[in-house]
Amino acid sequence: MIRANELCCRFGNFLAVDRVSFDVAQGEIFAFLGPNGAGKTTTIRMLTTLLAPTSGSVEIDGLNVSDHPYQTRQRFGIVFQDSSLDSELTARENMYIHAVLYRVARGERAGRIERLLKLFDLWDRRDDIVKRFSGGMRRRLEIARAFLHTPKVIFLDEPTLGLDPQTRNQLWTHVQQLNADQRVTVFLTTHYMEEAARVANRIAVIDHGRIIAQGSVTDLKQSTGSDSLEQAFLKLTGTTIRDETAGTGEQMRRMARMFNR
Repeated sequence: MIRANELCCRFGNFLAVDRVSFDVAQGEIFAFLGPNGAGKTTTIRMLTTLLAPTSGSVEIDGLNVSDHPYQTRQRFGIVFQDSSLDSELTARENMYIHAVLYRVARGERAGRIERLLKLFDLWDRRDDIVKRFSGGMRRRLEIARAFLHTPKVIFLDEPTLGLDPQTRNQLWTHVQQLNADQRVTVFLTTHYMEEAARVANRIAVIDHGRIIAQGSVTDLKQSTGSDSLEQAFLKLTGTTIRDETAGTGEQMRRMARMFNR
């Protein structure tokens, strides 16, 4: 469902992503892990048509992303780290606008919106303005919205960042249910190792722009002689604290804002 082949992305003299290749099968939950500034967000931008690769190629559901950006966008949903909801609209209005933009059939919109808002425990708040929502409620609404047009792929970029354990647990339960029911392929990034260990079929670890390991949780633990995914991750990437470069991070955020207009 997703195929990245020798992806490279350069910002001036800085090589953010260096010959990254991987495949993600239909219906798979694939975790993309790495320290801050390792190239995760840059890779997601290339996968989701926000950023053109310097070299290499990406295919989503058999479509070359660079050659068919519009058709590709119809096939995936995405939840960014930063909220993209309209806080002055209600939950239902945010969902309805998404349905119109993605050309969900008029006769199916109301039913899909109701099912997803109920699944994510938001139906009772459907007519409340989003700016009154908690952070967890907003995140649940964003993920519900991403599933609204029945995409084949969902990209989740740090979807549970800053949420309490109960909300995180609930979100992943819902995502796993939709993954199982609809065979939606899920591509996620997270800094919570226990989340990746719980939900992912396979994991790729990226560091300094290169993939340094791929496999199941068991594979990564065995190859590093570790008792947990977190231990394996630290053995692969080291224990030095990383800081994302301000220039690259800000450039990525500007692109996200442009995409969401």
